[in-house]
This record gives sequence, structure tokens and C-alpha cells, in this order.
Amino acid sequence: MLLFNITDTLSGAVPLAVDFDSPEDYLIFIFQLLFASTAVLLAGTVVIGILATKSLRLQNRFIFMLNTSICDTLVGMSVYYLGLFDVQEGYPPRNGTFYILPSLLGVNIMTFLFAQFDRYFAICYPFIYSRFITRRVIISLNVYCWFHVYVQLIVRNFLPLTKAVLMHAFSIVSLQIIVVTKVAMTIKLYVVARYQLGRDPPSAERENKKESLRIIIFVVMSFLILWCPSFVNIILRLVMRKGLTFKNEATNLFAIMARLNAVCTPAVYVWGSPALREAMLRTVWGRMCPKGRKR
Repeated sequence: MLLFNITDTLSGAVPLAVDFDSPEDYLIFIFQLLFASTAVLLAGTVVIGILATKSLRLQNRFIFMLNTSICDTLVGMSVYYLGLFDVQEGYPPRNGTFYILPSLLGVNIMTFLFAQFDRYFAICYPFIYSRFITRRVIISLNVYCWFHVYVQLIVRNFLPLTKAVLMHAFSIVSLQIIVVTKVAMTIKLYVVARYQLGRDPPSAERENKKESLRIIIFVVMSFLILWCPSFVNIILRLVMRKGLTFKNEATNLFAIMARLNAVCTPAVYVWGSPALREAMLRTVWGRMCPKGRKR
């Protein structure tokens, strides 16, 4: 499988994604450029805000936010290549990245799943959670997300093409199980948020739990809505050979929708967490625009 990418690299410079023969080409190129910049700026400031604020770093839920925001920042950076140049990931690839860049979405999927279980146990079993789910455990889970996705990718890249395709199909089946689990956990968390927290007496801890649940529910829902069309198209192409094909990643509507999570997810974080907004304002935007902050 590596030979496909090596051959493309040695053949010369990678051409741009569009030929600029029509107004649509200019719109596609400008959109990809703006999208990449927005994702890097928004998710990047979330990363800086969390890393620079000790009170946020000590909370487990913000560790998950940090991990997904690092992914989203890298996804935004990847669009400068996947969205601006003639790249086709798949079998066979064209000017591909050995699936290194698309696999960032896999890290996000696993992180969201662990974050859902984290919030469920934190609210439904607070005593067990406070005793056993330490910050070290949460960090280890986030590191495992990267390890699991990229160890599988390394193995797949060194397999013969036929076996690599089979392993890719197996990973798609595994993702189906994860998606079903995420949907079930989203429903469960909604029920917990609506009924169980409603019985708790008013307190700062109760508000923090409501905030964290609201964020994770909105994030997972937006992630599934934007990512599922690409997921369904991949299944149709692998199983029924009837899915849609596109010229490259820049014109792949389903891939674009999936990558839009790199903007939607940090935007939900900022919308749902006043503490994060304050941290971003203090550590990033307040320093870049000090006059605007004073006003």
C-alpha cells in the first residue's frame, strides 16, 4: 500500500485541487482556505485557554475538551493540504497521506465516547467516580485514543493492499458499533440531564454537571449529524459498490461535512462554558485586543 503514495510523491509537485476554470473553482478554494483558518484559530484558542488555566486543567471534562480541540486544530491544519491540493484518500490513494490526516476524526470519535461514559458515571455514581476516576485515568484514556487509532493505521499501511482493504472494512464495522453506542449514550445522558439532575438541590456542582451534560450532548449530536453522511457513503461503496465518488477531497461534500466538526465542536465548547470563554479572553483574545477588552 505504501507504494501508491511513494509513487505519487516522486512523480512531482502536487497540483491544486481545482483548475480555476469556473467560478465554482474559486468558491471551493476560498471556502477551504477560510474553513481551515477558522478551525485552526477557534480550536487553537480553546487549546491555549485550557492549557493556560490551571482550574480548567484540573477538571476531567476539560481534559476531554482539550484532546478533541487538539484534534480539531490538526484537522484545520490538514485542510490546508487536503482541501487546497489534489488529494484522494482511499484505495488506491492519489497524493494521499497514508490516512494519517483523516484518522484524526477517529481520535475524536473515541474521545467523545469516553467523554460520554465519563459524564454518565460522574453524575449517576459520584462516589465511585470521585474515588476511582482520577485525572491520571482520564489522561490515560485520552492518550489511548491516539494510540489505538494510529497503531491500527501503522499496521494497515504496511499490509498488502488486499489485506489493508479488509482491515479497513473491519474498522468501518467497528465504527458502526461505536456510533450505535454513542447514540444510546446520548439518549441516556439526555434522560439523566432531564430527570436525575432535576431532583438535585440547587448548587454550583449541579450547575457544572448540567453544563457539562449540555455540552457533550450538543457536541455528539452535531458530530453524528455531520459525520453520518460520510459514514453511510463509505459503507455503500464498500458493501454495495453504489456510493458516490468525488474528484478529490476538496470536492468531497461528505468529507467536508465530517471535517466541519473541527469548527462546530470548539464553537459548542465556547458557547456552553462561561469558564472557558473567560479563559480564552484572558489568555488569547484579551492579549491580542487589549483595547477591546477594556471597553
